Amino acid sequence: MKLRIYKLMASLVCFITILTSGNILVQAQDITVGKGLPTFSVATSWGYPPFVWVDGKGRKVGFDADVLRAIAVVEKFNIGEVLDMDFEGLIPALVAGKYDIFFGGITITKERAKVIAYTNPYWESNLSVLVRKDSGLNIVTALCLGHKAGAHRGTTQHAFIKGLVDAGVDVEPAIYDRPIMALMDLLNGRIDCMVNDVPTTDAYYKEHPDKLKKVGVVYTGQLTGMAVRKGDPNGILPLINDGFNKLHEMGIWDHLVNAYFTGDSKKITAAQTKYRHYLFEELDPLTYAKKLESFMTSKE
Repeated sequence: MKLRIYKLMASLVCFITILTSGNILVQAQDITVGKGLPTFSVATSWGYPPFVWVDGKGRKVGFDADVLRAIAVVEKFNIGEVLDMDFEGLIPALVAGKYDIFFGGITITKERAKVIAYTNPYWESNLSVLVRKDSGLNIVTALCLGHKAGAHRGTTQHAFIKGLVDAGVDVEPAIYDRPIMALMDLLNGRIDCMVNDVPTTDAYYKEHPDKLKKVGVVYTGQLTGMAVRKGDPNGILPLINDGFNKLHEMGIWDHLVNAYFTGDSKKITAAQTKYRHYLFEELDPLTYAKKLESFMTSKE
């Protein structure tokens, strides 16, 4: 009897080891467009509303997430494993082939372009400064006089603050692994300001309009895109670039922009619950985008 139990336990250990090893047999699937179609794994750092974040039910949502899913539908590929990483580790993991598509408001820079390949740009990436409402700070004083400025590690916001320090400006960097950590420290008075992309600053402000204040924009003129490995070994770039064009032609792009950038992001959990079947089950991104826009921009 004991021998049978030991054999059973050994079999279970072996099975669990296979499932959790580098060669995972059962892989989480994000959106399945069809059997036999190519499947690409994707990754981002899920903390940049309205581009990418996790909603009240633990679902991975956002403008970039829905754009990529819609492109998968119109270009006929599946999205498989969806990874969540600290931003600083995303590019090394992509270069190492740990996943296929890097998305989520990634600023295009010359340095990054040396090691990864970008899609066509789709958004202008300017920076914005957020302070506490009662601080009395403006965009100039917030970034000098020894004040603590928060930013997400490895991002262009981090590089901007480092550039100020290198130029001799009296500002103290406070660098975080996740932007939500910087937001919490700003709200709790542990830092004086937070630098982020304009849409993300707007999203955080909408969540706390009674406590926070936007004090200005730093116009960098930089653009954002999605990215793949250098040389595009899987032929993904033409699919995504063509997908961008199709989303514009079909009107899906404008509906998603209105939903995420002018709508109320607090409604996203309810909207996803009500309408996600149009995208994930019926594979109808146009109806999904229309419904999402209508729901999130309604005054109810």
